[in-house]
Amino acid sequence: MYKLFIAAALVLLDQGTKLFALKILHQNQSLAVIDNVIHFTLVYNTGSAFGLLPGLNWILTYATLFAVAFILFLMGRRPHFKKPQYLTLWQVALMLILSGATGNLIDRLRLGYVVDFIDLRIWPVFNLADSLITIGVCILAFLFLKKEAIS
Repeated sequence: MYKLFIAAALVLLDQGTKLFALKILHQNQSLAVIDNVIHFTLVYNTGSAFGLLPGLNWILTYATLFAVAFILFLMGRRPHFKKPQYLTLWQVALMLILSGATGNLIDRLRLGYVVDFIDLRIWPVFNLADSLITIGVCILAFLFLKKEAIS
């Protein structure tokens, strides 16, 4: 149950950072945080990750609703891992993905787009929720690629 509280806290943090970006920036406005390294650039993303599939917000909203429901289902199960730390990694990964997906889903439902604002200039503009999803997926990939993890 504590995992859902942590997930909720991460969603609140994601929403807070997006609200901050909306308060200090106008669409497509950029602000250097660390010159030539990190900028805040406000982008309204109606597509998926990295701006792919622009304008398909309604399809992505339904897909995200399904993903959130599926992750909640998976969180209720206990897969068999050879070591307890692998189960912990599984749970952390699902919690991170759930938090990120929920944060972006809130944007889609409330605004009709996802608020992206972290701009590294060498990568498409993203947000905290995107980072949480990416880290969670990387952890899952590690678990599935590690042959001795799953029994």
